[in-house]
Amino acid sequence: QVQLVESGGGLVQAGGSLRLSCAASGSIRSINTMGWYRQAPGKQRELVATITSGGSTKYGDSVKGRFTISRDNAKNTVYLQMNSLKPEDTAVYYCNAAIRKIGEFYAAPYWGQGTQVTVSS
Repeated sequence: QVQLVESGGGLVQAGGSLRLSCAASGSIRSINTMGWYRQAPGKQRELVATITSGGSTKYGDSVKGRFTISRDNAKNTVYLQMNSLKPEDTAVYYCNAAIRKIGEFYAAPYWGQGTQVTVSS
């Protein structure tokens, strides 16, 4: 059994900051890419940022320069520091990780339950 548990969402004013965390737990052998996606009402889920086990990062165009993704491999945790937040950043943010479980030969994608981020104008 593998779980991804997110925390850190909430309500913030435009221009403010929030930090999201996502911790993976369970029968984990290794974790490859970890990332954050978001989904606003009536819109498709979109990429926010990803980070490989080696630390290479990728960002969605709308968050470049404002958000920073990082991870602590020892804690199986990924973070998303969100600065200069805008009302259009309002969405449910989902953690994603490619996890290889103990006893398995391949990594599979896992999702967290989502955490709400609301930015007021």
